[in-house]
Amino acid sequence: MRCVIQRVTEAYVTVDGQETGRIQKGFCALIGVEAGDTEQDARYMAGKIAKLRVFEDAQGKMNLALPDVGGGVLAVSQFTLLGDARGQNRPGFTRAEAPERANALYELCCKEIRALGIPVENGVFRTHMTVHIVNDGPVTILLDSRKTF
Repeated sequence: MRCVIQRVTEAYVTVDGQETGRIQKGFCALIGVEAGDTEQDARYMAGKIAKLRVFEDAQGKMNLALPDVGGGVLAVSQFTLLGDARGQNRPGFTRAEAPERANALYELCCKEIRALGIPVENGVFRTHMTVHIVNDGPVTILLDSRKTF
């Protein structure tokens, strides 16, 4: 499972002009599910997202996590994170999980983040979404459940 985390002061997503999720301070999490990912990958990613310390403390050091700052997560499914353009200019998506399985793992990841006490708002799986973010910093972190050490 791959995830791009962007620290935001505000983020929202729309589908066909209708807002489906909005947060203030927190993370916009673009989540891609790779073929072969398991529930363990989804739980790992949820824990990383909830505990990632990239908010400044009183000394200005990135030392605080979402629970410390009252932040939320705007979770957006994004299979294009699994795109491979190494051999060509048009990416291939053979590494992305099948939609039904991908959605189940994406939903599990969101459920696990919520279980850790973090509010989660969502986009709509398999739709064309418009994501509006105000990146704070900017701070952008790449996570991959298969690169755990």
